[in-house]
Amino acid sequence: MHVPETGSLHPLVEPEWLEKHLDDPDLRIVDATVQVKLWPFPHIRSGRRGFKRRHIPGATFADLLKISDPQRPSYTFTMPTAERFADHMGRLGIGNGTRVVIYDERENMWAARLWWMLRTFGFDDAAVLNGGWKAWRLEDRPVSSKPCAYPATTFTPHVRPELIVGKEEVLTAIEDSTTCIVNALGRRQHRGERKEYGGRGHIPGAKNVTAWEILDRKTMRYRPTEELRELFRPMLEAERVITYCGGGIASSSDAFILHLLGHPNVAVYDGGLIEWSADRSLPLELGE
Repeated sequence: MHVPETGSLHPLVEPEWLEKHLDDPDLRIVDATVQVKLWPFPHIRSGRRGFKRRHIPGATFADLLKISDPQRPSYTFTMPTAERFADHMGRLGIGNGTRVVIYDERENMWAARLWWMLRTFGFDDAAVLNGGWKAWRLEDRPVSSKPCAYPATTFTPHVRPELIVGKEEVLTAIEDSTTCIVNALGRRQHRGERKEYGGRGHIPGAKNVTAWEILDRKTMRYRPTEELRELFRPMLEAERVITYCGGGIASSSDAFILHLLGHPNVAVYDGGLIEWSADRSLPLELGE
C-alpha cells in the first residue's frame, strides 16, 4: 500500500512483525478494546477486564471511555481536548521518541479510532495491528496476563483540526460535488431498515462502505489492497472524503483505510448519526 506520510512505522503492521519486535525499548503496544452490544438495548463497557485476563505480552490498556470528551457523554467517543488527550497518552508512556502499535479484540475499529486520534493530535509513528487479537491468537502467538506499565512521558500535541468535522461542515458537504460522504454503518441501517442510532437512513448522498466488509471476517485482517481500492473507488476519485458512523468509531476504520490507500484529504464526522439524528432539522435519506 502507498503510505502518504513517512515514519519509522508503517501504519499497518502484521502479527509476525510485532512478535519479532515485542522487546523493542521504544515500542508501546496498546490494547484499545471497547465492548459494545446494541441489541436488545445499547450497552458499552471498557475492555479492561478481558485485557487483565490475557493480552499481547508487554501491552498496556487505553480506555477510550475515559480518554474521550467527558462533556459529551451522549456521543461517548468524541474527541477530547488536546490537553486531556496529551495527559492520557503521557501516562501511557506515549510521546516523542516512541512508536505505538494498537490492537483490539473486535474489528480493528477501536484500534483505528485511537490511531486516528493520535494522528489528529500530531503523532504519526503509530500503527494498527492487522487482524488485532483475533489474528494474533489464530496464529498461536504468545499471550500474557502480566501487568505492564511504560514509564510516563510527555506527549506534545500538534492539532490537525482538518481531520475532524462537525455537523455544519457535513451539511455543507451534501451540496459539494468535490466531497464524498461515506457511511461506515451496516447496510440495513444505511437503507433505513434498522434504527440503531436515533434515526433511520443515512446522510443524503452518502456512499456505504461498511467497517465490516473491509475485513476478512475469519482473520479480522483487512482485505487485499486491490479489493479495498475497488470498494472505495468513488471516494478515491473525490477531492475530499468525510466518513461517518454512529459515533466516530467505524468511521475511523474507513478513514484509516482511505489513508492507507493514499487519499490525502479525509476527515471523520465525530458526532456521527447520534448527533445528526438528534437535530430534527437535519435531513436523512432512505434506500440505497
